[in-house]
Amino acid sequence: GARCRLHRIAPGAAPQTGMIDPQGLVAEELHDGPFNLALLMGAAAACVFFLWAASQPIHIGYRVLAAVAFSFLGNSIFALLHEAVHGKLHPTLRTNELAGVFAAAFFPTSLTLQRAFHLTHHRNNRSDLERFDYLEDDQSRVLKVAQWYSILTGLYWTSVPSFSILFALTAGVVPWQRLLPANSRFGKQTSTLPYLEAIRDLPVGRVRLEVLAAISIQLAIILLFDVSLLGWALCYGFFAVNWSSLQYADHAFSCLDRVEGAWNLKVNPVVRSLFLNYHFHLVHHRHPTLSWRQLPSRRRTGDAEQSFRQILLCMWAGPRPLPGGDAREPGVAR
Repeated sequence: GARCRLHRIAPGAAPQTGMIDPQGLVAEELHDGPFNLALLMGAAAACVFFLWAASQPIHIGYRVLAAVAFSFLGNSIFALLHEAVHGKLHPTLRTNELAGVFAAAFFPTSLTLQRAFHLTHHRNNRSDLERFDYLEDDQSRVLKVAQWYSILTGLYWTSVPSFSILFALTAGVVPWQRLLPANSRFGKQTSTLPYLEAIRDLPVGRVRLEVLAAISIQLAIILLFDVSLLGWALCYGFFAVNWSSLQYADHAFSCLDRVEGAWNLKVNPVVRSLFLNYHFHLVHHRHPTLSWRQLPSRRRTGDAEQSFRQILLCMWAGPRPLPGGDAREPGVAR
C-alpha cells in the first residue's frame, strides 16, 4: 500500500515561496482562458437543463438521473471556481474574477470568501488546525465524529451557502473574530479559528455584491426555468454528497505534511475529466499555481495513487486515533 513519512508541522506555517501571492492570483504557466470560459458556459447550461429536467412531472427515477448528472457537472463548475480562486481560470484579472463570481453562484457562495477559505486550507493542511481524520487525546470524540460524518453525508456543503449569506448580512455587526477565544478547543478542533481569522480583512462590500449576484442568478434560474423545490433539492442534495465526500478523501489518512499531505486519487477517466483533474490533488498541493490541464504531466514517478473508492470506504469506518511518534506511516491501502 501507499506509505508516507509523516511530520508534525507548526500551525499556520508559511506557504511555499512562489506558491501564491496574497490574493492567490499568480500563475506559473500560461492559461487557456477562452477554453475555460467555454467550459464554464457549457457546464452552466447543462446544470440549468438538469435542474429543469429534475423539476418535470416525470417518473422519479428520471428526475434522480437528472440530479446525479447535475452533481457531476456541478463539480465541473466548482473545479473552475477553484481555478478562479488561484487566478487560473482566465489570464485577465477582471475576466477571471467575473467568471469566478459566476461559477460561485452555482455552488452557491462568494468567490472572495471561497478564496480566503481555500488559501487558509493550503496554509494549514494536515497541521493540528486541520486534521479531521485523526482523533487526538484532548479532543471531543462526539464532535470529531459529528464533523466527520457531516463531510461524508454532504451536510458540510450546507455550511458554505449558509455562512456566505450570514456573513454578508452581519459583517460589521457581528464581531466574528471575537466569537471564540484564541485558546478555544472547539475552535481549534473544528478549524473554526483560522477560518474566522481569514475573513478579518475581507472587503465586505465585495462579498455582499458576490452573494447578491449568487442569489440573483439562482432566483433567475428558478423563475425562468420553472425549477421546483423538489427538483432543486434533488440536484443540490446529490451535488452536496458528490462534492463533500471528495473534499477530504483527497487528504484522509495522508501524511502530516502541509504539501505532501494529499493524494492523487484513482477514478474513472470520465469522472476525472468531469472534475477537471481535481483528483490529482497531491500535484495541486505541490504546484498550486498550475492550471488543471497541466496537473497530469507533473505527477512524479513513484507517486502512489490511492483508489478513491477505497479511501471513501475507509473514511466511513470513522476517524482514527492519531498515530504516535515523530515518524508515522498511516496508509489506506494495507
